[in-house]
Amino acid sequence: MKDPYHHRCAWLGSWAGAADPLYRHYHDQEWGVPSHNEHHLFEMLLLEGAQAGLSWITILKKREAYREAFCNFDPEVIAAFGEQDVERLLANPGIVRNRAKINAAIGNARAWLALRTTHGDVAAWLWQCVDHTPIQNAWQSMAEVPASTAVSDALSKELKKHGFRFVGTTICYAFMQAVGMVNDHTTDCYRHDEILALSQPPHP
Repeated sequence: MKDPYHHRCAWLGSWAGAADPLYRHYHDQEWGVPSHNEHHLFEMLLLEGAQAGLSWITILKKREAYREAFCNFDPEVIAAFGEQDVERLLANPGIVRNRAKINAAIGNARAWLALRTTHGDVAAWLWQCVDHTPIQNAWQSMAEVPASTAVSDALSKELKKHGFRFVGTTICYAFMQAVGMVNDHTTDCYRHDEILALSQPPHP
């Protein structure tokens, strides 16, 4: 049966309708949807850091293994990880076995908890970088979509100041795209207008 939604963002492949089903589902159901869920935001921040230097589909295929290895991305549990946990994770073929990234995930969990202590709602703290309102772009092609922006530069700087690692501006912009702080679906993608509608404030 032909996929009725064959107009998708070009990053899915030469013909987006034929993309890996997992990749297509992520694009259709999650990417760009505004998320204010602290648990989801923490998961995506860690996964985007793990993706550095790799393709996103690689991480997406390892996502369930990451959830199991990192205790469903519970920052309180991860923050308590010690050297034995690091060695356990380095021996886990289901995740990216990179010591620097594993140590960064543990350190980021601790930084997340510290941020929660000082600022309360971490989701609200993150969303203030876009004034709590998703940025709506209207790119006609993937060639127009930036790898980073002044906003992601600022977010990266703030996260680093609070002790986060693997949060460079490109990683931060990918995070912003993923959690809907910015709508970077191209205008020929059927999800562009759907995400735009999701981002509108409710009528009184």
